[in-house]
Amino acid sequence: MLSSSRLRLWHAYLGLFIAPSVLFFALTGALQIFNLHEAHGSYRPAALFEKLSAVHKDQVFEEPHDHPPPAPAAAGAQEHPQGDDDDRISGATLALKWFFLAVAVCLAVSTLIGMWMGTTQIRRKGTAWVLITAGTLLPLCLLWAA
Repeated sequence: MLSSSRLRLWHAYLGLFIAPSVLFFALTGALQIFNLHEAHGSYRPAALFEKLSAVHKDQVFEEPHDHPPPAPAAAGAQEHPQGDDDDRISGATLALKWFFLAVAVCLAVSTLIGMWMGTTQIRRKGTAWVLITAGTLLPLCLLWAA
């Protein structure tokens, strides 16, 4: 049976190892809530947003897609945003999007606080930094190999 102090230590170690990925998913997920990773209408996302979104969704770091310029509207035709549903969503859905954005930001802040606690409050500070480094480099190496 694990003692509570041993359990807390393992919790800290596991948290430090996964913290870089938790930060990545919280921040890239926040971008995706309002579709900032996809082109719509005249909006073109930064290439980095597209690449990070591809890692988040498909586990590949691929080149951004070329987006054709918006087609000119026919004379007398009304223009509608292309592919952007944010103008047509309900108030409850919009409120839920903002709530999830707040959750993503809070998750990122909480993770950063946990990383600070893990690197300053445990005895083996070198182990803490090795775990953070491993948790950062392992996904990057696997992504590069994919």
